[in-house]
Amino acid sequence: MASVIPAAGTLPWRRRDGILEVALVHRPKYDDWSWAKGKLDPGEHACVAAVRETLEETGLVVRLGVPLPSAEYPVLDSTGGPATKQVHYWAAEVIGGHGRLEHEIDEVAWVDVRTAHDRLDYARDREQLLALVRADRARELGSWPLALVRHAKAVPRSAWHGDDRERPLDAVGRAQAGGVTAVLGAYDVTRIVSSSSARCISTVEPYAAARGLRVRTRNSLSEEGFSESSDGAARQLRRLLDRGEPAALCGHGPVLPTLLGLLHRRVEASSERDQVAERLRTAAGESMHKGEVLVCHVVGRGEGARVVEVERIDT
Repeated sequence: MASVIPAAGTLPWRRRDGILEVALVHRPKYDDWSWAKGKLDPGEHACVAAVRETLEETGLVVRLGVPLPSAEYPVLDSTGGPATKQVHYWAAEVIGGHGRLEHEIDEVAWVDVRTAHDRLDYARDREQLLALVRADRARELGSWPLALVRHAKAVPRSAWHGDDRERPLDAVGRAQAGGVTAVLGAYDVTRIVSSSSARCISTVEPYAAARGLRVRTRNSLSEEGFSESSDGAARQLRRLLDRGEPAALCGHGPVLPTLLGLLHRRVEASSERDQVAERLRTAAGESMHKGEVLVCHVVGRGEGARVVEVERIDT
């Protein structure tokens, strides 16, 4: 059976004079035009690799948006044997970078989507382009990420004799916090709200420190505060939806299902959104894993905010 080589990439996009453009890369080794992409490092999540590879190949810093169709095609592995390359893609808005060419790329071309369709060398690469165009027509290309994070693994209650709100992460949890940092970075989260419990704060604090952000702690998101009333936690979620900026909310297993239920109501009832609604239902029903990040791609803000895609990412 052929081995699977996981890879990830992006379709960087921008608007110039009102025209949607995407960035293609040219590889002189193969003399082809395609998307920025590359293999995952050991233990790396696809979303993190997609941003890293885009930076390494194009010098562009991107924020991931809605996921796009993946691609699978036959290649040879490092031993010369048959393998299948599986590439996960995202739409990605350019937010910075020097744009200097790096690695095996000798040209980056910003072109309109019609030119991109004609220039791409592989039919499989047009699937992602068509999906990006559909997202743009549906006004979903400019979505913003709202990440719900369940705190990483903590010292067991049975082994902790102090205030439960001060119970710290264990070694596994501290490693998971590093994974959470990488994932939130891929979506360029700029606002962080957390339960006031130490295990939640410690899960998102490394990311906040790396980005120079403040962790806004809320007692209403703690298990203790939530048991008194769920209204406060719901209010925190609504405030993030009102702001409409890339955000993360870190909470506990008993708290998150209520928030997921509120987000489920923000999914339009249609056959196209059935899988999105099901992911939220499943996450609420089975409980998110410790250290898991659930990324909702949201269009609009306030009462008009709608969830158009959902990704579940274990760290």
